[in-house]
Amino acid sequence: MSDAAAQAMPQARSEQPARLVDQLRRQATQTALRFLTCGSVDDGKSTLIGRLLYDAKLVFEDQLAALKADSKTQGSQPDGIDFALLVDGLAAEREQGITIDVAYRHFTTDRRKFMVADAPGHEQYTRNMATGASNCELAVILVDARKGVLTQTKRHSYIASLFGIRHFVLAVNKMDLVGYEEAVFADIEAAYRNFAEQLGAPSVTAFPISALKGDNVTAVSAAMPWHKGPSLLHYLEEVEVEVAEAADDGPFRLPVQWVNRPNSDFRGFSGTIASGTVYPGDRIVALPSGRESEVELVHAFAGDLPSAGPGQAVTLTLADEIDVSRGDVLCAAQQPAPMSDQLEAHLLWMSEDALIPGRQYRLKCATRTVNCVVTELKHAINANTLEHRAAKKLELNGIGVANLALSERIAFEPFAQNPTLGGFILIDRRSNATVGVGTFDFSLRRADNLVWQTLTVDKTHRAALKHQRPCVVWLTGLSGSGKSTIANLLESRLHDLHRHTYTLDGDNIRHGLTRDLGFTEADRVENVRRIGETAKLMVDAGLIVIVAFISPYRSDRRMVRSLLEQGEFVEAFVKTPLAVCETRDPKGLYKKARAGEIPNFTGIDAEYQPPEQPELTLDTLAMNAEQCVEKVLDYLRKKEVLA
Repeated sequence: MSDAAAQAMPQARSEQPARLVDQLRRQATQTALRFLTCGSVDDGKSTLIGRLLYDAKLVFEDQLAALKADSKTQGSQPDGIDFALLVDGLAAEREQGITIDVAYRHFTTDRRKFMVADAPGHEQYTRNMATGASNCELAVILVDARKGVLTQTKRHSYIASLFGIRHFVLAVNKMDLVGYEEAVFADIEAAYRNFAEQLGAPSVTAFPISALKGDNVTAVSAAMPWHKGPSLLHYLEEVEVEVAEAADDGPFRLPVQWVNRPNSDFRGFSGTIASGTVYPGDRIVALPSGRESEVELVHAFAGDLPSAGPGQAVTLTLADEIDVSRGDVLCAAQQPAPMSDQLEAHLLWMSEDALIPGRQYRLKCATRTVNCVVTELKHAINANTLEHRAAKKLELNGIGVANLALSERIAFEPFAQNPTLGGFILIDRRSNATVGVGTFDFSLRRADNLVWQTLTVDKTHRAALKHQRPCVVWLTGLSGSGKSTIANLLESRLHDLHRHTYTLDGDNIRHGLTRDLGFTEADRVENVRRIGETAKLMVDAGLIVIVAFISPYRSDRRMVRSLLEQGEFVEAFVKTPLAVCETRDPKGLYKKARAGEIPNFTGIDAEYQPPEQPELTLDTLAMNAEQCVEKVLDYLRKKEVLA
């Protein structure tokens, strides 16, 4: 080693910590941007992200070697580098050459930190795209220059807008395949801007790019001198998004995630601040209880804080021992969040099973979970044209506006004002799968005007006068199974025992209360909902109600059960094989259904879901009608319905 080199080594070593400190200081002061890449199938979303990582020198040597090898065997560029393979990590994605799940990548430049979500383009995976959009501040919408703006381009843009994204980047990709023609880019930009205006997007910036070739991605391309703007990466490094303003300027909101009680001397309420700033000494109110107190201390992992703002995870201790639980919301006492149990909302449906008004789900908003019924689907929205159309249900990936009824009042705010308290998911009650996602628009006026009027004479008084315990005996089974026969005979026997009863028969009810309903799945759900509410009123009147309804769906029967108190719903499955029901066929309905004259007939071309755990199973092959009735009466005596 030369003397000069030896003398230089200590100096070089002494400079390394300084450079490291400078680098860490720059990273600490860098702003962060979360953005989404989305669009139609094969528009080049994954390739764009891969190119950004590659050109920004963020791919390690071993990754690059593996990428080159994989490109020869699995990629679409056997003679070059398939940058999409940097993002498409699932085996199924590489096999099919498509993105299936949302792929998240983090990278940092000298100017900014980035979190990018690569969303799948296939309509089948729209639900995954919505997940990515819910966490982003900006959307990069890719369009294939050869194809222009497609339906999925518009659908993704609409969903991004629905979830609060207001900054859109139109990246017209594959410009190399159209000869870098300015006219092609101009036509696509004009078409997209026309659509974006309908979304109310305040910011649309367009870039002509080639993700594969690198044109205008990280550096301005000489191939398109007519483009006068910066490169895409430079724009992303400089763009300012204002999504945090509402959270910073809004009143204090803290959804309680956990009651923190490590010992008997400490009781705090932990969660992430959704909006506003909190200081020790502030007056707060806990919702839904409405109890007020004063903040004593603001705790964080590093110790006590003089204040805390949006996005910070904190634990608050209060001056008073008030009742606060997980799911409650701590608010500024002078500006509490509104409360409601009936709201209008935008919905994106994410389940193979259609959304049908009247069915029950679980709704989760922030840290609170309540029961929910979609009472009315006001309209569906065509994501391609944004036109509203009448609809009785929402299919997979459908978007619509609906009215929701919740089992209890919750603290909420419109999504545009507070995404944390304005966004929610719908959960299937049986599978716990997420079936829908939505945003609150506003509370329905009737939610504030209606209060429950307490009456002096209640169900207990009415039932005592009749010397019986009210209940619903719900007879379910196929058409022709014997439900009406058993119901008629059961009411006759109860009448002989001087019991106060009423029978709701499926055919009879359709002459009046439900005469406007057909036999589609949506109409059947509404049919059962109306009967359930009617039966509930009759139980409140102290009656023993006998219901003879096919009621083919388990979820609808569970919904009726949930309307009543424990023990008031007696599900009786009239078990008769389809073949036997067809031989009886007193009304000739099965014959017509087999001939195609009656569509949506249960057991033929519409499903019947038998009860899984009914209180009673009445096997009509093993028992006649009188024996079935005796079995029901024995059950009612055992449960002390007949005092």
